[in-house]
Amino acid sequence: MMPPMPRSARVTTRTGDRGDTSLFGKGRVRKTDPRIEALGDLDETQAALGLARATMRGREKALVLDLQRGLYLAMSEVATSRARLARPSARIDADAVRELDEAVERLRARADVAGRFVIPGEDPASASLDLARTVARRAERSVIRLVDARAIAGEHLVPWLNRLSDVLFLLARVVEARPRAAKRAAT
Repeated sequence: MMPPMPRSARVTTRTGDRGDTSLFGKGRVRKTDPRIEALGDLDETQAALGLARATMRGREKALVLDLQRGLYLAMSEVATSRARLARPSARIDADAVRELDEAVERLRARADVAGRFVIPGEDPASASLDLARTVARRAERSVIRLVDARAIAGEHLVPWLNRLSDVLFLLARVVEARPRAAKRAAT
């Protein structure tokens, strides 16, 4: 006898058919609410990082996965009302910001960035990281609008998002330097 199949999640709930959706907690908001806009920008950053990660390997790939996990925490914080902010058991905190500061320093030691502008597109991985960086900057602006409106605190979330784009910029430079280093070694 076969065990019962696990129940699958409902994809179509129809609860948003009138243009509203729910956050964590009670009540519903319009899909044009600034929180939903910020969540969409964070989700798009998550997807762009997924595209980048699919083109990568090694420790850089693992770093991108860690960043994606951090974005889930960021999204849960944005989706939680101030009154219920204690609800998420894990949030972006000072340690998370410090970890990104450390990643910036590690990547800076490996990346050539002195006084140069970047035109993305050296290879698929670095181009994907640069795309994710620009989407992360938009997400940061959306979150700052929520902080300015006092909808969320953002004490650690805003610095974390700011560091996120720095990490992505440096990571793209590290990744794009690999093919050039391999060509130099071969000659």
